[in-house]
Amino acid sequence: MLNTIELFAGCGGLLDGFEQTQKYNCLAAVEWQKPQVNTLINRLENKYQIEDAKSRVLYFDIQRTTELIHGWNDNIFGDSLGLDSIINKRKVDIITGGPPCQAYSIAGRARDVNNMKNDYRNFLFESYIAVVAHYRPKLIIFENVEGILSAIPTGEKITTLIQKSLRNIGYEIIDNMKENALLDLSEFGIPQNRKRVIIIGIRKDTDFIDYQSELNYFYKLLNKRKIITKLTVRNAIGDLPPIYPLKNPEKRVAYNNNSEINGHISRFHSQRDQDIFYELAKDIENGTFRYSKVDALIKFYYEKTGKETSVHKYYVLRWDEQSNTIPAHLKKDGLRHIHPDALQKRSITVREAARLQTFDDDFFFNESMVANFEMIGNAVPPKFAKILAETVYDFHQYLIRKES
Repeated sequence: MLNTIELFAGCGGLLDGFEQTQKYNCLAAVEWQKPQVNTLINRLENKYQIEDAKSRVLYFDIQRTTELIHGWNDNIFGDSLGLDSIINKRKVDIITGGPPCQAYSIAGRARDVNNMKNDYRNFLFESYIAVVAHYRPKLIIFENVEGILSAIPTGEKITTLIQKSLRNIGYEIIDNMKENALLDLSEFGIPQNRKRVIIIGIRKDTDFIDYQSELNYFYKLLNKRKIITKLTVRNAIGDLPPIYPLKNPEKRVAYNNNSEINGHISRFHSQRDQDIFYELAKDIENGTFRYSKVDALIKFYYEKTGKETSVHKYYVLRWDEQSNTIPAHLKKDGLRHIHPDALQKRSITVREAARLQTFDDDFFFNESMVANFEMIGNAVPPKFAKILAETVYDFHQYLIRKES
């Protein structure tokens, strides 16, 4: 088995895919948000019977890298002896993770008056690289949103900064990231339109290997795992029990939420919003498609709410297509993720979002609805993570054979 450290672990979507292969041993995972930490520990304990999960999952801020490695005592994060103590001189084969993507996302930059240039999260990769420099694994995996390819917070592309920083510590990543590292996850069996950048880095142990050729070989191996027929919304959530509105809603309860399936509970929607969802979904069911254009949706929003907007607020999932991207923004509202069944008159549930992200039904989300939506939207889909993990394992074995 290969030993790993996971940084920016979130609730464990990437880690879960690696665990499913039974080829990896996660020595430690680092995450600074408590709901995500709780969810990850619960998963490791109950699914994978990792009894010391509370010790392996470190609740701490990775920006404090020296303390992370050597130990800390903190009013917020408690105390720990740090990564070095947990790893205890064991060999680290792979470090995985992806810094929070909000500073790189195109949508995030569009919403920010400074184009996210002043966001500290632009440079969290530096903490990632500091941990890599300390443990020097054979391979690293760095996952992020498509927007990282165009992010220029300081006048130089963030990907160029990352590549230079890694080369300075003896690692090589692919030169042409847009051509090689940008992947459409729907082509790997994820039932949503989700593009992500997957960067793999190799520690340069010799001058006699063309590492760019080796990196190209990795992406060829990964692309061989693409599927022929994409999965759809119906494949993902079609068998979940319907949740209909109550005829007489009480307080903040507007739906018949009694399925007893973890996370399959509708958020509250007003009667006005229910009527809007019904009209939009019925338009698709009837095949009239009056609201298929952005201008029509913007006009519809104004007619229904009296508010003006420059972007369309609504989107209904299509049964026989892939979902639009499941984002962390779902924690705020579900207007762009309306259930395709008009009679249900609601946005998708936490469990439906989890299904579209390919989390298994025994992956439990027991934090607040806001926290659950956020961690699901930020996660790497476990089904893709498993494919990635299998490819990385094969690639690691290939490199060991070639270099021996």
